[in-house]
Amino acid sequence: MRLLFIKTGHIGDALIMTPAIVATKRQNPGAEIWVIVRKGSEQILHGCPEIDRVLTTSAPEKSHRKLSDLIDNLRLIHMLRERRFDVIVELGESSRGRWLALFSGGKRRATDGSARQLSCWWRLWFIELRMPVLERKLCHRVIKDMRVTALALNTMVGDPPGLRFATERVQSWPSVPSGKYVVLHPGTRWARKRWPVENWGKVGRHLTSAGFQVVVSAGPDENDVAEARLLCTLIGPHAVSTAGQTNWPQLAGILHQSEFFAGVDTAAMHLAAACGKPVVAVFGPSKVPYWYPWKVPHRIVRPPDAYDPWLPDNVLKPHTDPNTQEVKVADVIAACDSIIVENQLMGTSG
Repeated sequence: MRLLFIKTGHIGDALIMTPAIVATKRQNPGAEIWVIVRKGSEQILHGCPEIDRVLTTSAPEKSHRKLSDLIDNLRLIHMLRERRFDVIVELGESSRGRWLALFSGGKRRATDGSARQLSCWWRLWFIELRMPVLERKLCHRVIKDMRVTALALNTMVGDPPGLRFATERVQSWPSVPSGKYVVLHPGTRWARKRWPVENWGKVGRHLTSAGFQVVVSAGPDENDVAEARLLCTLIGPHAVSTAGQTNWPQLAGILHQSEFFAGVDTAAMHLAAACGKPVVAVFGPSKVPYWYPWKVPHRIVRPPDAYDPWLPDNVLKPHTDPNTQEVKVADVIAACDSIIVENQLMGTSG
């Protein structure tokens, strides 16, 4: 059986797809699985050995498209049609992904129509997942991907596994500390998710006073690199920055050896979960039920008066996104201390 998964969202979205792929491979050991993600997301799937081939397409946003992207996509479609997939699973809830699925010529196609009802046109070509509004608002994206996949394959959903970045797929980073360390990741492309670097500095100094070294993870963006450099200065000599020089397999290697991860809601947070590490996550406007760290010990820290999506009376009410800037340093430090104690207890019991 030949299967194609399509998800053209951001980098973290690609990683969140891995439980559905792992579960599919367990149920169909002989299946050949190909994946299409947007350019720039392919490397984070390096740690999922259940995937046989990763292909890329241009970003869905019109502002990012070029003529060369159109040519590349035509070549991609030609390759996919020759492969004659049995099942195509479109997980990105995007028109771009659905067009790719349709043009690829698969025998059976499934997508999610819960957020926005599909038009009559798309219903001609796709099996559509529909979830009640209440259920969808409290449904992690891992579960949503699992349900679409089960619908496509006509199987039961089952218990979703964790995110996947296998230990044997990590790569080494030469500057990894020799002692116990925590990974801090303050950077994000979304300004509304950022937390002041001075606050991260206070958290980092608390961690070093507790006997940990700190690795400050930074993406290649020059602003993230500069912020990481400043953060290391604020923390002191027990902090080192990746300076935007690590790829995703190298960051996975750093995370696999770390004590835990602390950062904002971003792809690095999901990678920490894929590496099985406890997570302290600063959440501002992100939807907690959709994106919380999957199947690892975690602490979500939000502003004191933040809307709580888990309360039954709040689920269907409109709300204003909380301001990440209002998250208190003391709350993040308390969350880190809680994870440290939990790690110690688990080490003692083990």
